[in-house]
Amino acid sequence: MRFFITLCVTCLITSQAAAFCGFYVAQEDGPLFNEGSKVVFARDGNRSTITMSSDYRGAASDFAMIVPTPSVLLERNIRTVRPATITHLENYTAPRIVEYYDHAYCDTDGTETGGLAPEVFESPVVIADAPAQRGPRALGVRIEAEYAVGAYDIQILSARQSDGLVTYLRQENYQIPDGAEATLADYIAMGMKFFVARVNLDRHSASDTKELEPLQITFRSRNFMLPLQLGKVNSAGQQDMLMLMLARQGRVQVENYPMQRMPSNFDVPIFVGKVFNDFYRQMFRRTAPDNTVMIEYAWDMGWCDPCADDPLDLHELRELGAVWVRDSKQNPSEDVFVTRMHIQYSKDTFQDDLVFSITDDTENFQSRYVMQQPVQELPNCPVTQYISDKKQAMLTENDRLHQLTGWTRASINQRVQQTIPDYLR
Repeated sequence: MRFFITLCVTCLITSQAAAFCGFYVAQEDGPLFNEGSKVVFARDGNRSTITMSSDYRGAASDFAMIVPTPSVLLERNIRTVRPATITHLENYTAPRIVEYYDHAYCDTDGTETGGLAPEVFESPVVIADAPAQRGPRALGVRIEAEYAVGAYDIQILSARQSDGLVTYLRQENYQIPDGAEATLADYIAMGMKFFVARVNLDRHSASDTKELEPLQITFRSRNFMLPLQLGKVNSAGQQDMLMLMLARQGRVQVENYPMQRMPSNFDVPIFVGKVFNDFYRQMFRRTAPDNTVMIEYAWDMGWCDPCADDPLDLHELRELGAVWVRDSKQNPSEDVFVTRMHIQYSKDTFQDDLVFSITDDTENFQSRYVMQQPVQELPNCPVTQYISDKKQAMLTENDRLHQLTGWTRASINQRVQQTIPDYLR
């Protein structure tokens, strides 16, 4: 049986970033936005652990989501996790900007010399009238299981036809988005079950946090896949999906779509450090082709250079499903290879669900950008070559920034002029 499952993901394009593969349903008419989310997918052999963190914005009373699953999940395979753990992994793998300082000085004989020396690392700046009431059996819907998990009430449903499932959910006061029936019918034809979660307001009010905690499910399946189609149902347009993949062997790749690394490891004007989110967002939208999965990070979690955040500790890795990690090693996180993939999609793109595989590729990659700070005070000797080289380097930076973002050369130059010493103007 093919395996599909709907999830969430947060990508960097908005400050939330990424997109939910299932759809949200609301009780009454709560404001629902499903434009970006993130998913952490830990895979080892046939075992998958998926942690879903959505960008839902609205009242807790209005929240609910539906996720297709390959089988009836047992209660012990459903849990909530700390939002901070996912945020930590997202920050650890985030695109980063580093800062170096130029040196311009003279030898004792007056010969001009200079160079670069790493000084400071900047952290990453890191989308009909109700029918007559009928029971679920009359609608071809079966309640396979019911659980209370954290602040959520969970139902596992099976259905014989999509219109019966939609009717049942509407009778339960869910607002089902238009277009859901056809997509649900495809999953029903595959024999999928449906994981339905909504907030229990009494338990949520009594909890320590008012933030909706990410949900996590664990299952076994030979297939390593992620569906996108349900996530398109209640989206107003473009969505972002951030996929943080954890594996033992090496990089995770997508089998049925092209993959491409983000443009990386080049110098940018120093003002970009203050507008990094805007820069990266615009570059992604301009350089990421349709139906292409962009790689933003791929690295053994045992080390990083530079580090955007501390590596996750043993407890956090296990919390996210990397249960193969053991504390017998001095650095247990070296047994985890993390791949950060990012897509933007709409109803007209990514018509097939994503199919993954784990490779033996352990080549390191990161989305990294460099600010090269000019000398603020020139030495008391001729440094004409340094000034000439620096001006030429700045022209190259400005031109590349224009090509990657589409920002006008005039606007780039205006911002550059506000950040450089007088001798470079």
